[in-house]
Amino acid sequence: LAEEPWLAGMRCLCRCAADREIRRAGREAATSLHEVGSRCGAASGCGGCVDAVVEIISAELGVTARAVDYDRASSTS
Repeated sequence: LAEEPWLAGMRCLCRCAADREIRRAGREAATSLHEVGSRCGAASGCGGCVDAVVEIISAELGVTARAVDYDRASSTS
């Protein structure tokens, strides 16, 4: 997978959300996984990217990972 150029920066494979889209969501004041999911789709599917998304958002906001709300967006909503 790492050899595929289109996967560069991809963090959420099931929703095709790249690092830059998740960072943008953080800059737009997304402070929960639900808000991130609403903005770019990340963390709203299988959940495999949750840790990476929390790390990205917390770094973007300059807070600890504990400050990010883990209320995930539901893939069924």
